[in-house]
Amino acid sequence: MDTIWLTGAEWLAVLRIGLGLWWLESWRHKDRKAWFERGTGITWAAGIAAKHRWSAVRSGFDTVVAPHPRAMAHVVVYAELALGLGLITGFLTPIALAGGLLLNALYFTLMIHDVAEQGQNAMMALMSAVGLFAMSWQTWSLDSALGLF
Repeated sequence: MDTIWLTGAEWLAVLRIGLGLWWLESWRHKDRKAWFERGTGITWAAGIAAKHRWSAVRSGFDTVVAPHPRAMAHVVVYAELALGLGLITGFLTPIALAGGLLLNALYFTLMIHDVAEQGQNAMMALMSAVGLFAMSWQTWSLDSALGLF
Protein backbone atom coordinates (compact mmCIF):
# COMPACT_ATOMS: atom_id res chain seq x y z
CA MET A 1 0.00 0.00 0.00
CA ASP A 2 1.40 3.37 -0.99
CA THR A 3 0.53 6.39 1.14
CA ILE A 4 1.65 9.97 1.43
CA TRP A 5 3.38 11.32 4.55
CA LEU A 6 2.40 8.51 6.97
CA THR A 7 2.25 4.74 6.69
CA GLY A 8 -1.09 3.01 6.18
CA ALA A 9 -1.12 1.90 9.83
CA GLU A 10 -0.42 5.47 10.96
CA TRP A 11 -3.27 6.82 8.83
CA LEU A 12 -5.57 4.24 10.45
CA ALA A 13 -4.41 5.48 13.85
CA VAL A 14 -5.23 9.05 12.74
CA LEU A 15 -8.71 7.86 11.74
CA ARG A 16 -9.15 6.12 15.12
CA ILE A 17 -7.94 9.16 17.07
CA GLY A 18 -10.16 11.47 15.02
CA LEU A 19 -13.17 9.29 15.76
CA GLY A 20 -12.22 9.37 19.43
CA LEU A 21 -12.08 13.16 19.32
CA TRP A 22 -15.55 13.18 17.73
CA TRP A 23 -16.93 11.04 20.59
CA LEU A 24 -15.15 13.22 23.15
CA GLU A 25 -16.71 16.33 21.62
CA SER A 26 -20.12 14.65 21.73
CA TRP A 27 -19.57 14.10 25.45
CA ARG A 28 -18.10 17.58 26.06
CA HIS A 29 -20.97 19.55 24.58
CA LYS A 30 -23.67 17.72 26.55
CA ASP A 31 -25.22 19.68 29.40
CA ARG A 32 -24.60 16.98 31.97
CA LYS A 33 -26.52 18.79 34.70
CA ALA A 34 -29.60 18.89 32.46
CA TRP A 35 -29.13 15.24 31.44
CA PHE A 36 -28.62 13.96 34.99
CA GLU A 37 -30.87 16.22 37.07
CA ARG A 38 -33.70 17.08 34.70
CA GLY A 39 -33.47 14.10 32.33
CA THR A 40 -33.52 16.30 29.24
CA GLY A 41 -31.63 13.90 26.96
CA ILE A 42 -33.80 10.89 27.70
CA THR A 43 -36.98 13.00 27.62
CA TRP A 44 -35.97 14.30 24.18
CA ALA A 45 -35.25 10.75 22.97
CA ALA A 46 -38.57 9.55 24.40
CA GLY A 47 -40.39 12.13 22.29
CA ILE A 48 -38.55 10.92 19.18
CA ALA A 49 -39.22 7.26 20.00
CA ALA A 50 -42.93 7.88 20.70
CA LYS A 51 -43.44 9.20 17.14
CA HIS A 52 -41.09 6.71 15.48
CA ARG A 53 -42.32 5.05 12.30
CA TRP A 54 -41.14 1.61 13.47
CA SER A 55 -43.07 0.03 16.32
CA ALA A 56 -39.99 -1.99 17.36
CA VAL A 57 -38.19 1.26 18.20
CA ARG A 58 -41.15 2.55 20.21
CA SER A 59 -41.58 -0.69 22.16
CA GLY A 60 -37.82 -1.18 22.59
CA PHE A 61 -37.44 2.31 24.03
CA ASP A 62 -40.44 1.81 26.31
CA THR A 63 -39.03 -1.51 27.54
CA VAL A 64 -35.33 -0.69 27.96
CA VAL A 65 -34.89 3.06 28.35
CA ALA A 66 -38.12 4.56 29.70
CA PRO A 67 -38.21 2.55 32.97
CA HIS A 68 -34.67 3.69 33.84
CA PRO A 69 -34.24 7.28 32.58
CA ARG A 70 -31.64 8.36 35.14
CA ALA A 71 -29.47 5.26 34.67
CA MET A 72 -29.77 5.47 30.88
CA ALA A 73 -28.69 9.11 30.93
CA HIS A 74 -25.53 8.07 32.75
CA VAL A 75 -24.98 5.15 30.36
CA VAL A 76 -25.22 7.39 27.29
CA VAL A 77 -23.09 10.23 28.64
CA TYR A 78 -20.35 8.06 30.09
CA ALA A 79 -20.34 5.67 27.13
CA GLU A 80 -19.49 8.61 24.88
CA LEU A 81 -16.69 9.65 27.25
CA ALA A 82 -15.32 6.10 27.47
CA LEU A 83 -15.42 5.70 23.69
CA GLY A 84 -13.61 8.97 23.16
CA LEU A 85 -10.87 8.25 25.68
CA GLY A 86 -10.47 4.64 24.59
CA LEU A 87 -10.11 5.53 20.93
CA ILE A 88 -7.80 8.49 21.49
CA THR A 89 -5.44 6.52 23.72
CA GLY A 90 -5.92 3.26 21.87
CA PHE A 91 -6.89 1.38 25.01
CA LEU A 92 -9.22 -1.59 24.59
CA THR A 93 -9.63 -0.30 21.06
CA PRO A 94 -11.53 -3.22 19.49
CA ILE A 95 -14.06 -3.06 22.32
CA ALA A 96 -14.40 0.72 21.92
CA LEU A 97 -14.80 0.41 18.15
CA ALA A 98 -17.45 -2.30 18.46
CA GLY A 99 -19.23 -0.33 21.20
CA GLY A 100 -19.15 2.84 19.10
CA LEU A 101 -20.51 0.95 16.11
CA LEU A 102 -23.38 -0.33 18.25
CA LEU A 103 -24.11 3.08 19.76
CA ASN A 104 -24.10 4.73 16.34
CA ALA A 105 -26.43 2.02 15.03
CA LEU A 106 -28.82 2.76 17.91
CA TYR A 107 -28.62 6.52 17.32
CA PHE A 108 -29.02 5.98 13.56
CA THR A 109 -32.13 3.86 14.09
CA LEU A 110 -33.72 6.24 16.59
CA MET A 111 -33.07 9.25 14.34
CA ILE A 112 -34.08 7.55 11.07
CA HIS A 113 -36.05 10.63 9.97
CA ASP A 114 -33.27 13.21 10.61
CA VAL A 115 -30.91 13.59 7.63
CA ALA A 116 -28.21 15.43 9.59
CA GLU A 117 -28.13 12.79 12.32
CA GLN A 118 -28.14 10.05 9.69
CA GLY A 119 -25.02 11.46 8.06
CA GLN A 120 -23.11 11.87 11.30
CA ASN A 121 -23.97 8.42 12.62
CA ALA A 122 -23.37 6.70 9.30
CA MET A 123 -19.90 8.27 9.01
CA MET A 124 -18.99 7.46 12.61
CA ALA A 125 -20.18 3.87 12.13
CA LEU A 126 -18.15 3.59 8.93
CA MET A 127 -15.05 4.90 10.72
CA SER A 128 -15.62 2.35 13.50
CA ALA A 129 -15.96 -0.51 11.02
CA VAL A 130 -12.82 0.51 9.13
CA GLY A 131 -10.88 0.95 12.38
CA LEU A 132 -12.08 -2.42 13.66
CA PHE A 133 -11.48 -4.52 10.55
CA ALA A 134 -8.17 -2.81 9.73
CA MET A 135 -7.04 -3.28 13.36
CA SER A 136 -6.26 0.40 13.90
CA TRP A 137 -4.85 -0.28 17.37
CA GLN A 138 -1.54 -1.56 15.94
CA THR A 139 0.04 1.91 15.89
CA TRP A 140 0.07 4.78 18.39
CA SER A 141 -1.97 2.92 20.99
CA LEU A 142 -1.74 1.65 24.54
CA ASP A 143 -3.01 -1.67 23.21
CA SER A 144 0.09 -1.98 21.04
CA ALA A 145 2.43 -0.81 23.80
CA LEU A 146 0.92 -3.32 26.24
CA GLY A 147 0.78 -6.15 23.71
CA LEU A 148 -3.00 -6.42 23.86
CA PHE A 149 -4.99 -7.86 20.97
